[in-house]
Amino acid sequence: MKVNVGNIDRILRGVAGVALLAFGFLGGQEAMISYICMGVGAVFVLTSAFKFCPLYPLLGISTCKIK
Repeated sequence: MKVNVGNIDRILRGVAGVALLAFGFLGGQEAMISYICMGVGAVFVLTSAFKFCPLYPLLGISTCKIK
């Protein structure tokens, strides 16, 4: 895996992922919306942790400045 997520992108993904996970666990909304929020939040946290987004190579995007 080649790093393709920059530092600002990582921070934003991490914060958004934790917020979505918390919203899914503590939000009190319908079950389907909770599961969707938790799934998207988990993906954001994992892509932030591994510094790799599988969608970026398909779109030809990289927010990482290091080649």
